Amino acid sequence: MGTARAVLTGLLALLLTGCGALGGSSSPSAAKLRVSMMSTIDTAPFWLAKDGGYFQREGLDVSTTDAATGQASLTKLLSGEADIAYSSYTPFFVARSKGTADIRLVADASSAGPRSTGLVALPASGIRSAADLAGKRIGISAPNTIADTLTKSVLADNHVDSSGIKWVPLPLPNTATALKNGDIDAGFLTEPFITQAQRTTGATLVADTGTGSTVDFPTAGYGALGSFTSAAPGTVAAFRRAMAAATRDAVADRKKIEPLMVKYAKIDPGTAAATGLLTLKSTVDDRQLQRVPDLLLKTGVLTNPVDVAAMVVR
Repeated sequence: MGTARAVLTGLLALLLTGCGALGGSSSPSAAKLRVSMMSTIDTAPFWLAKDGGYFQREGLDVSTTDAATGQASLTKLLSGEADIAYSSYTPFFVARSKGTADIRLVADASSAGPRSTGLVALPASGIRSAADLAGKRIGISAPNTIADTLTKSVLADNHVDSSGIKWVPLPLPNTATALKNGDIDAGFLTEPFITQAQRTTGATLVADTGTGSTVDFPTAGYGALGSFTSAAPGTVAAFRRAMAAATRDAVADRKKIEPLMVKYAKIDPGTAAATGLLTLKSTVDDRQLQRVPDLLLKTGVLTNPVDVAAMVVR
């Protein structure tokens, strides 16, 4: 009798477990994933994936930590505070080139679309094109970033010697004020800051850095350490699937991400509706992305070449 009762108890437990697996009250624990993020509009697909349940459907429990710059985001990754970091590509390639971190590229985020990155100046400055920037004070987010990399490229395309430029590091949100106060002659901006500068100061785009040698130039993406991608390949694959679906939906209907730009990039609804967008992407194109470390090597930011194909998570 005791044996029969034990068998019945075991069957009941098995049935209850089965019901949970089929969608009852019990469910497998979601894989936890910590992501370091920045307040930029090209992260909108990520927030769509998070707020819209894309990550959840892939079995991920995603938490975020804020970073002010790409370098700060990379620092959070290296310190173990984050599993995946969003950043402009430059810090990833600098770390790889110096051998300070085994950076692996998990997903793409954006590239420079028409009029989505560039140099702005006030009409009274007399600066009308890249050719007028020789010897000027140019505001950039930080040295050796995508800001001065793209600027140096467009200057070279227009036969302007960048060695005579005075680079002025300052946060992108402060660039319009610096122009207005006369602290800089021109400033590198991405959207939505270009639209905001036009609205608040009357600044004009004098050089589109998404043209010439840097047309459709990759700007930012998501990276992780090789130790993490090797230890958690299923989690990385789930993140990539969610990002691919969210990016596809964001590109198909920007109305899905305009509220998210207001919420996370801290811009007003009018700017969110009017701003140009970088070209949103998810899948890393090795050959396209190789342009970035090649240009960084050419401009002296890198001292050793970087092979992008060896960094991409397959």
